[in-house]
Amino acid sequence: MNLNKIAIISPGDMGSDIGRYLIANGATVYTCLEDRSPRTRALSERAGIIEVTSLQQLVKTVDIILSITISDIVEEVCQKVALAMQEVDNYPIFVDCNAISPQKCQQLETIITTAGAKFVDASILGGPPSRGGTMSGMAGKSPRIYYSGHATDEFCTLAEFGLDLKYLGPHIGQASAIKMTYAAMNKGSTALYTELLLAATQMGVADQLVEEFTATQMDAYNRMTKMIPRMPAKARRWVSEMKEIQATFQELGMTGNIFKGVSDMYHMIGATPIGNETPETQDQTRSLEQTITTIAHFIEESNN
Repeated sequence: MNLNKIAIISPGDMGSDIGRYLIANGATVYTCLEDRSPRTRALSERAGIIEVTSLQQLVKTVDIILSITISDIVEEVCQKVALAMQEVDNYPIFVDCNAISPQKCQQLETIITTAGAKFVDASILGGPPSRGGTMSGMAGKSPRIYYSGHATDEFCTLAEFGLDLKYLGPHIGQASAIKMTYAAMNKGSTALYTELLLAATQMGVADQLVEEFTATQMDAYNRMTKMIPRMPAKARRWVSEMKEIQATFQELGMTGNIFKGVSDMYHMIGATPIGNETPETQDQTRSLEQTITTIAHFIEESNN
């Protein structure tokens, strides 16, 4: 089966670039932008994604739906899509590509399969494809997309459009599990580095700490300089993702408190002036030191 009509919900940072990548490799990509922000609309248009006017029209048009949205609205999106499928009696494959706990993913599967459609658990690891190419021309490189479930034979054909797909197994929740653990390391360490640098700045020992890092922890310091200046533009989106990681560890009988703290950290950063940035508007020249100083100044003013 050739799944060349693909829906993206929603074409934000990652979704629009996945859409652009699929289009560059021969697919036709659709979306519904009802109640979406002007920025999302602009990203979708720039990617060449075709807009339809309703979810009902979307599910009638496409072969497969890739749900790529923020973690705290995934269930709402899933329920709306399931209802739209039943209303028009058409059932494209639904692929959840969001950062959610394995248990929540299993709940979404129930919603979709009860409606009558196939469900695939998927997770995206890596940056958007445009980071490997140019925004105006090259498709870039696909991020790794892990997937799992017992109804994946059709989904795996999307590799024909250049997606880097890796099958994990037949159980719903496996792809979500690898996303949760990978993001726990990647985004959890970024929050930890940010907090300790903020603490050192407020206590007046930031220069000495950086000197020590560059002498004994250069690999970690290089990660800080690469990741932290770009992080504030994403901090608000990461709050709900960290809550999903917290839930994942709690479901395993482990503590989730570590990631409650990480969620709180990103919530605080999202409230700063640089938390209002988007990937398009953020200052690409801002250094690690400038980023930490800006956040520290906001904390100091908030506490006075």
